[in-house]
Amino acid sequence: MQSENEEQKMWQEDVEQADEQRALLEISKEDVSSNHEQGKVAEGQCRPEKRQGNKPMEKVNKSIHNSGAHQSPKETAAHQKTHAKERNTCSECGKSFRYRSVLLTHQRIHTDERPYECSECGKSFVRRSVLISHQRIHTGERPYECCECGKRFTESSGLLKHQRIHTGDRPYECSECGKSFIQRGHLTDHWKIHTGERPHECYECGKNFMHRSHLIQHQKVHAGAHAYGCAECGVSFAQSSQLISHQRTHTGERLYECSECGKSFARSSSLIVHQRIHTGERPYICGECGKNFTDSTALVNHQKIHTGERPYECCECGKSFTQSSHLIAHHRIHTGERPYECGECGKSFTESKALANHQRIHTGERPYECCECGKCFSRQSVLTRHRRTHTGERPYQCDECGKSFTRRSNLIAHHRIHTEASAYICGECGKIFTDTTTLMSHQKIHTGERSYECCECGKSFTQSSHLIAHHRIHTG
Repeated sequence: MQSENEEQKMWQEDVEQADEQRALLEISKEDVSSNHEQGKVAEGQCRPEKRQGNKPMEKVNKSIHNSGAHQSPKETAAHQKTHAKERNTCSECGKSFRYRSVLLTHQRIHTDERPYECSECGKSFVRRSVLISHQRIHTGERPYECCECGKRFTESSGLLKHQRIHTGDRPYECSECGKSFIQRGHLTDHWKIHTGERPHECYECGKNFMHRSHLIQHQKVHAGAHAYGCAECGVSFAQSSQLISHQRTHTGERLYECSECGKSFARSSSLIVHQRIHTGERPYICGECGKNFTDSTALVNHQKIHTGERPYECCECGKSFTQSSHLIAHHRIHTGERPYECGECGKSFTESKALANHQRIHTGERPYECCECGKCFSRQSVLTRHRRTHTGERPYQCDECGKSFTRRSNLIAHHRIHTEASAYICGECGKIFTDTTTLMSHQKIHTGERSYECCECGKSFTQSSHLIAHHRIHTG
């Protein structure tokens, strides 16, 4: 996402254009009024002549319309623009404007003057119109309604951007690759991928970033802002409240309980997001594709799919990620760190989410239900794959033979048929497999190994999937 300054700059350009159009309209109105008055005078002067016949009147009118002194409103405005633009030039950046009022507003970018302050929160703005729009956050007023879906907005510009979802209009096109965007800000972000531009430099270490927000986040490393360290796993935080919330992942403390289903959470914010599952509320909408999300973080992460932005890079191997959490989890591959341990069986994981998914084996919890058949699953990803049995969707297609699959792993395994990578052979019976996992699972038939044991009755299995299926006997 672009920084506040970048947003302000792009917004200012839009405002300047709008101001110029408004000023042009005022001049046009004045010219129309002026010409109308001149016409009245001319008409008054011609009235005595009218008694003598029509010809003198025609002659007078002809002289008025042919005179270079009386141009049309459009011609007058166009002529005035030429001189005005020469006069109204910004001494800081050299940008020219047709009207002095627009120049004066523009110059506040350089002086950082923000004369319009919100009485509610103290935030200040360059323009009064922006203050009025901002105040709607406090009042809850959303005067601009979409006639297609009824969604309301605080600003007309927000409505115009939203309406492009319905019309399919993508006016901002990348000249490099042809990809088009609904918003100019998204194109600006995307363009940096081609140029490699990283305009925000850290004065401490010289590292450059695409966005100012990423620089600010990085600078906390130098400032020692992450002063609150977790004694369990070593992860550090900028605020003590963040550390306290994090520590609950280790202690298992969950203070915030959902009144609908009884599920509890370590953070109040997590409960609020969870409750939207019950209400169906998805207030965060992607301006590019119209997809809705339950929380703003999910939307921000999703938007990186459209821009292609991967701001978090691993210093070990150079692999980059859309989310900082993905980078942190990935980095543990290099360090071997597995800070999240299951209290039931002692198995450890690189991510808290992986631990939470694993713990459902012990609890039997299956929170993700298929709306088609009512079948429940322990993971969202498994539900997504299951839904494809109803929709018939096979999103992973082989570029060699065109065969499609419901899972990416199946496509990868299939692709080895074309690349002749079926090199996994069982030494006992000679059977060939496309991947090492399937071979190892198969070899347990020969060795008699049953590494997956039921904690309820002690029965053991060669595969984890068999144990999970068996476990349903106990959980019902």
